[in-house]
Amino acid sequence: MRTATLGPAQRAESLASMAEHELDVLVVGGGVVGAGTALDAVTRGLSTGLVEARDWASGTSSRSSKLIHGGLRYLEMLDFALVREALKERGLLLERIAPHLVRPVPFLYPLQHKGWERLYAGAGVALYDTMSMARGHGRGLPLHRHLSRRHALRVAPCLKKDALVGALQYYDAQMDDARFVMTLVRTAVAYGAKAANGARVTGFLREGERVVGARVQDVEGGGEYEIRAKQVVNATGVWTDDTQAMVGERGQFHVRASKGIHLVVPKDRIHSTTGLILRTEKSVLFVIPWGRHWIVGTTDTGWDLDKAHPAASSADIDYLLEHVNAVLAVPLTRDDVEGVYAGLRPLLAGESDATSKLSREHTVAHPVPGLVVVAGGKYTTYRVMAKDAVDAAVHGLDMRVADCVTEDTALVGAEGYHALWNARARTAARTGLHTARVEHLLQRYGAMAAEVLDLIASDPSLGEPLRAADDYLRAEITYAASHEGARHLDDALTRRTRISIETFDRGTRSAREAAELMAPVLHWDKDQIEREVQHYEKRVEAERESQRQPDDLTADAARLGAPDIAPL
Repeated sequence: MRTATLGPAQRAESLASMAEHELDVLVVGGGVVGAGTALDAVTRGLSTGLVEARDWASGTSSRSSKLIHGGLRYLEMLDFALVREALKERGLLLERIAPHLVRPVPFLYPLQHKGWERLYAGAGVALYDTMSMARGHGRGLPLHRHLSRRHALRVAPCLKKDALVGALQYYDAQMDDARFVMTLVRTAVAYGAKAANGARVTGFLREGERVVGARVQDVEGGGEYEIRAKQVVNATGVWTDDTQAMVGERGQFHVRASKGIHLVVPKDRIHSTTGLILRTEKSVLFVIPWGRHWIVGTTDTGWDLDKAHPAASSADIDYLLEHVNAVLAVPLTRDDVEGVYAGLRPLLAGESDATSKLSREHTVAHPVPGLVVVAGGKYTTYRVMAKDAVDAAVHGLDMRVADCVTEDTALVGAEGYHALWNARARTAARTGLHTARVEHLLQRYGAMAAEVLDLIASDPSLGEPLRAADDYLRAEITYAASHEGARHLDDALTRRTRISIETFDRGTRSAREAAELMAPVLHWDKDQIEREVQHYEKRVEAERESQRQPDDLTADAARLGAPDIAPL
């Protein structure tokens, strides 16, 4: 079983190694595209480095709708090429690349008009399924079906009777976006890549016009490194223009940020066995099953304020509640909302001012020798973006390089997953954990669940659930710090787990227990534990305050009331 550890020792060794030896490719940006690019490059035999200023997936890639989908609504725009590409990637992820992380999810589309709408929408969903099967990667999902109103209300009793005349049900897929990115990084490291989070690029190294590397500040340990590379790939998403400005060259394209917010509510607030997809006047609204919760989203509005911490305003929350309540028999209220998160989509700027009309396509450019820029796109097609970025970098290398192999490269934890899933009852009996706990571990770690179980075997107290977030075992927090690159409490509660959006206290009641579990791994003393807890509590309060504000400007100002934590 291939594995890799993203721990403190690995991070220190990676930074030292990248500074000592020239790389073939240095990737800047630890979101899904940057992580995918590092994996693509290293699996072609290239010496590869990956640096991220904050935490893996701390930007856009942890704040999505958590869907792997073909983009059903792009069919209506007649963008068949984008849908075809995304459906192929969806199938690869489900069946080959990450079956332990990506799984099917059903959606119900309520019909509001008799006759023509069923024909129109039904034809679109039928084409969606047909395109998926035609790519040879659609066998893992059931086909769509037509439902009468009575049948639809049995499947989704939460709906108002007058909100539909019938329905269509179809399938897409979902994943935990932040965990997926972290697993991509672990896989790249398993194949030999060097990777460090908390490593901020402060400038590029130049020889004449050519970019030959980057200056990197170690945000965690202090000091600055010069990392030399034959090719540098800028995969910084909504920060693309800022990173490009460091080169002193005008970019060949620009990236605009579109804000999307999501609400998380408990499972019992919406009585349904399926997700929902609803039309709004601007876009579509999803109600997505998420363990013991639902995710409701999203919005699509321009954002030109702080990129690191986009804020959800009271108006954003009211917008989502108003639109979802239009079809719910028992409306949601503010008191039902456990969590709120806001993310920014990197959209290629076009002539339209409406972000919903900007391009979801991606672009790769070689603005100056030695530098490749990749931007735009959508989460589902990250692998294609990564391939295109590495293909562009290879053009600048004076050597023969193998073709892309990531279509056949499973992520760590995928190997043997189905066999382990089939044996989950035996694993539960052997370890003393409930079968539901074993299933939870397998769906988060795949075959790597064995490493979490080893921690529990060596310290049975780690097999207990967190006192204020009992969906998660104490071992998962320790493992986040020792194996998954979590450097701070926020990393563990917001991205390695989802406690920050899955509990009404937003993780504050779990903060001290989690910090004490991370402390031995990261060598924190009592003062650092206190700093971590206080910072987390201040961050939560700043987010709550921003969500009380009427608009983006006031919400942004409130959110910036909690600065990022800095190590001692």
